[in-house]
Amino acid sequence: MQLEGSCHCGAVRFSVQSHEPVPFMRCYCSICRKTAGTGGFAINLGADHRTLKVQGEDQLSVYRARMDDGSTSSGQRHFCRQCGTALWLYDPQWPDLVHPHAGAIDTPLPSPPAVTHMMLGSKPEWVAVVVDREDRIADTYPEESLADWHQRHHLTR
Repeated sequence: MQLEGSCHCGAVRFSVQSHEPVPFMRCYCSICRKTAGTGGFAINLGADHRTLKVQGEDQLSVYRARMDDGSTSSGQRHFCRQCGTALWLYDPQWPDLVHPHAGAIDTPLPSPPAVTHMMLGSKPEWVAVVVDREDRIADTYPEESLADWHQRHHLTR
């Protein structure tokens, strides 16, 4: 599926091909929550980094999170330096992948048949988690990947 995305002010626009376009995985970790979360979580999609095309690249900034052990994450969180919109995460450890933030996508996305709530061990008390019968929960990273979830639900594009 071709995804089109942009920041709030329009300084950055991007497109990317995604085989995992369903916004099903909610991450409650402090990094996602504080850099891109709105309701206490962020939703990342899976896409092919080789297809990423960016307009307004000079308006991008990159944040690499500081980890609890004092090290710096290899994950590069790209955002608009004008309006602060979180756009995508890229990690050179997985060079073929890029993870656009669902909130930055302008293309209509499919509705998920179920949700995975991950990193619930990092969730603050004020965040209410509504878990439906088909949803899955994980205190840390779930065993099922973005690709595996899409395959299980026959939603790979």
